[in-house]
Amino acid sequence: MASKQRSAARTWLRWFLLFIGAVVLVQVLIYVSIRLPSKDSLKEVTHKVYFDVEIGGKPAGRVVIGLFGKTVPKTAENFRALCTATSKDSLYHLISVICTTIGEKGIGKSGKALHYKGSTFHRIIPSFMIQGGDFTLGDGRGGESIYGSKFADENFKLKHTGPGKFGNYKFLNSWHVVFGKVLSGMDVVYKIEAEGRQDGSPKSKVVIADSGELPL
Repeated sequence: MASKQRSAARTWLRWFLLFIGAVVLVQVLIYVSIRLPSKDSLKEVTHKVYFDVEIGGKPAGRVVIGLFGKTVPKTAENFRALCTATSKDSLYHLISVICTTIGEKGIGKSGKALHYKGSTFHRIIPSFMIQGGDFTLGDGRGGESIYGSKFADENFKLKHTGPGKFGNYKFLNSWHVVFGKVLSGMDVVYKIEAEGRQDGSPKSKVVIADSGELPL
């Protein structure tokens, strides 16, 4: 009788310990899942902006871009602000209504509006790269951020491994910060690409006719 009671007690203890172990394991897994961000969470879109593009003076369509504000907040905010128009309650907005559109951050140290609108894609190499947004000089030698002329690279957590015919250019990693992705308008991107040459000079003038921010 005593032997059966001891055996039953051991069985009960074994199941109790297994239960406690399972509870602890679940808690550890929950803790890890909360503490460790997934690769997808690094690419969480926090803001959406757009470029309305003109090629040769004719509308070519809109490119919508998602920004990864949680992973590279400083870089994403710079791009977002340079896409947007002036704040409606600012003095700069009043000036822009009278004169021309300028960025919500006003005028930069260069004396130019901190805004992509009206700037060009000055370097286009098919199957390789599209460069633009130099609103100070227009040839890639200029440009300005909302923090001043230049600011340090934020981080290189995200790699240049997106899909598309351009391939994965690993040499860009650790040199150029990934801060967003194209959400829609890849057909417009291909139209821009078609205007390129091997030396980078565009066949036609490719302009960011308008830009701004969209709700998520």
